[in-house]
Amino acid sequence: MSLQDAFAILLAAHHPQLNLLGISTVHGNASLAHTTTNALRILRAIGRSDIPVYSGASRPFAREPVHAADIHGESGLDGTELLPQIHETSQHANVEPAILAMRNAILSQAAGTAWVVATGAWTNVALLFASFPEVTNHVAGVSVMGGAIGGHFSEALMGKVKQGVWTERIGNTTPWAEFNVYCDPESAKSLLCNPLLKDRLVMIPLDVTHLALATEDIRLRLLGDCHPLRQMFYDLLMFFAGTYRDVFGFTDGPPLHDPLAVAVILDMLGLEDFGFEDGEKVGEKGPHWKVDVVTDGRHETVHQGNGQTMSKKQNESQLGRILLVRQATGQEGGVRIPRRIKRLDRFWDTIELSLQKAEIALEGIDVWPKS
Repeated sequence: MSLQDAFAILLAAHHPQLNLLGISTVHGNASLAHTTTNALRILRAIGRSDIPVYSGASRPFAREPVHAADIHGESGLDGTELLPQIHETSQHANVEPAILAMRNAILSQAAGTAWVVATGAWTNVALLFASFPEVTNHVAGVSVMGGAIGGHFSEALMGKVKQGVWTERIGNTTPWAEFNVYCDPESAKSLLCNPLLKDRLVMIPLDVTHLALATEDIRLRLLGDCHPLRQMFYDLLMFFAGTYRDVFGFTDGPPLHDPLAVAVILDMLGLEDFGFEDGEKVGEKGPHWKVDVVTDGRHETVHQGNGQTMSKKQNESQLGRILLVRQATGQEGGVRIPRRIKRLDRFWDTIELSLQKAEIALEGIDVWPKS
């Protein structure tokens, strides 16, 4: 669990129209042990230790795990000394298996009301629907952050990495692939190709998240009065800004990927107006998509940048690549993939309001490490 997940949890836990039923942790940016501890520490930091945490899959469905220490640090949340410690006797992950807990939580809600959000590797979510098919028709939908499309699918900023020469690309792990999908392409394929689920699935790829840059002005706004909570999020953002600048050449600020997977649900339900749009032209209704994932190949590399070069084999691998086929006009079903966010100002307003609510929740609670 990384800074990205922390912002997604902040939004889901403190938006007045959402009820966060629980969190399942998963392998990905760091090991499962790290991501589980990080989730517990973030919940304590935002005053929501009441939200249950469940340890999920420690590895992909059919591969060895890969991590991203060069982007998020060894722990997955490097960059700040303000993460509160957890009380091992009172704050720990639940022993119930994650996918069973997810099933029970979803089925405890009225049919068509619960959403599943995946902001890390998609292993837990894919296993949930494969193991418990009854959940498929009960959920309102699934929102996943992951994937990279390219080909000017949106007006998002491209990353730049050195492959002999500095080269633009949309993938943040290989020229083709985004990290969450690259981690476990088999699970991604299982979700995106599920015929009973795909018409209720929305995918937030890098082509969308690279529109939401945490510029210096935004970072300073979120820092505000330097409350320890705000300082913690600011420190994490600054660490991420540095790695995204050094590895991918983003100089205006880093993208905020994961909270957009929560924000798009609020937008779709009419609870917020962020202006997610699918059409090729502004204001135009866009198509839905038949989506597939390349699963041929091996994990040859993770992020390459900061002067590092990729081998020809690594550069040509298409493992984790997203393949799209436009659904015919009038054809039902298909994955929704936004192309733009018209009201990014409103999105940042909502992140700011979530920080304010977290500050209120923390009043009278001593959570910060003593100097």
